[in-house]
Amino acid sequence: MVISASRRTDLPCFYSDWFFRRLSEGYVCVRNPFNARQVSRISLDPQEVEGIVFWTKNPLPMLKRVSELPPVPSYFQFTLTGYGRDVEPGLPDKREVLIPAFQELSRRLGPGRVVWRYDPVFLSPDYPAEYHKKAFAEIAGRLAGYTDEVVISFLDLYVKIRKNVRDLNAAVGEEETLRELVRYFAGIAKQCGMTIVSCAEEMDLSGEGIAHGSCIDSVRLKHLGAARLNGKKDSGQRGACGCIKSVDIGTYHTCGN
Repeated sequence: MVISASRRTDLPCFYSDWFFRRLSEGYVCVRNPFNARQVSRISLDPQEVEGIVFWTKNPLPMLKRVSELPPVPSYFQFTLTGYGRDVEPGLPDKREVLIPAFQELSRRLGPGRVVWRYDPVFLSPDYPAEYHKKAFAEIAGRLAGYTDEVVISFLDLYVKIRKNVRDLNAAVGEEETLRELVRYFAGIAKQCGMTIVSCAEEMDLSGEGIAHGSCIDSVRLKHLGAARLNGKKDSGQRGACGCIKSVDIGTYHTCGN
């Protein structure tokens, strides 16, 4: 069993103390997001957990306690973009706080256990393609040597997302514009020693040097020591998602970012 901690919320940022309490007690109770009456008890016993994948935009509250993580393969998906407070008002300064936090997390865990996410990518009057090029290049340069992979994806305009981004005038962008942009990303990533992959993208970006990625990644987990993984695809995710099956222990609508 692989634990996702969590796609639904920023657990390292807001609930790290809770998480370590659950580790000490050996289990966590999780509500079904589609049926609040259905609660599952999930074991956190290291003998049963084959890996843990953390998702965060700010790991600082957990950073001081990473030495307490259980002896199972684990890594962080760390989202770090060039957007300002109009898009991510809950985050501290990225240049002064979050990039150094990424670097410190990598120093403590190793670059193979911290994956950089630059996503979702959207275009707007305030964030045109040239802005993303500069932001990506700056962040990549500072993260060189601190990670071996960067994940990108484009904004999916679901109904709830449309409402949230209406005031930002956010748009996905024309396909050729996006392809030219990610070709640039791929070149920068290569210069900085990073593999670049996409997350759940239907668009084939192989011509731009970008393969389909897996956020819950059996290859990475096995490399970190998860020898028992069967690598079965997670049927509960989107068709283009390459993730293997996991159990998410988070709750929607609880992320302060």
